[in-house]
Amino acid sequence: MLSHKNQPLPARMRHAWRGLRHGLLAEATLRLQALALAAVVAVLLWLRPGAVWWALALLASSAVLAAELLNTAIEQLADALHPAESSAIRIVKDCAAAAVLIAVFGALAVAVAFVVHLLRTHGA
Repeated sequence: MLSHKNQPLPARMRHAWRGLRHGLLAEATLRLQALALAAVVAVLLWLRPGAVWWALALLASSAVLAAELLNTAIEQLADALHPAESSAIRIVKDCAAAAVLIAVFGALAVAVAFVVHLLRTHGA
């Protein structure tokens, strides 16, 4: 395998897109999270909030997708290097899954803050 280091930008981008494609094809959770991102964008387009809300929502959503992709990478690597049951590998996988959970909680906190903002500014 050729080293990914010091390759031209287009080659590095192809590697990244290949990783995203693999994640979307292999992980139902990632597909669900990508669908949630599409829903977030649709809601933002419909409600037209300020730029700060766009930034917060997209940053939070991107963090969830990035965490899920890292979780997938860690799981793939761990399974390839140590396919047998292992308490140490289980802890690694559990910690990676917990990182996704924390990112999801952060994204949900942004959603709650957005709803509270809407309720306060629109007098509901």
